[in-house]
Amino acid sequence: MGRLNMLSERPGALLNAGLFQLGWFCCVLGGSTVALLATPLILAVHLWLIVPRSERLRELRWLAAFVALGMVVDGSLSLAGGYTITSDTPDWAHWLPLPVWMWCLWPLFATTIHHALRWLWQRPRLAAAGGAISAPLSYYGGAQLASVTLADWLLPAQALIWGGLCLGIARLHGHAERA
Repeated sequence: MGRLNMLSERPGALLNAGLFQLGWFCCVLGGSTVALLATPLILAVHLWLIVPRSERLRELRWLAAFVALGMVVDGSLSLAGGYTITSDTPDWAHWLPLPVWMWCLWPLFATTIHHALRWLWQRPRLAAAGGAISAPLSYYGGAQLASVTLADWLLPAQALIWGGLCLGIARLHGHAERA
């Protein structure tokens, strides 16, 4: 069992939310170099302290899936002209359609699915509304802090994407709990 799981779920969920926010700020304010240092550390702390040993493989699958999903979603939006990014990109990563720090946000978000946001998936409509509202706000705030210019159409597109994504997560969670 993870260290916090011996106490209760609430401390683990609060730590999870705090780690996500720390990671978000590290990525957005620190750029790719800081993101590459902070994200693996935060993920390791998450897996060690929050995720029960018996669930770590499932959690790793979610994290990997969200890295891939981020490459597809944000990479496609970037290639479509949704972002103009003037942030630091390591020399080895200039061929990528996005800076590494943006992709690091995806597994960080995935850490919240079974922990800090667990309560949300029981309410699919609220999950869809929450995704449709909070994700564009997060992208807007991140863009302001990281000197990223967003296309006019990007935030409405993000609302649709994240509303659908969160609805899908809620349905997957509901299906998994019924199985």
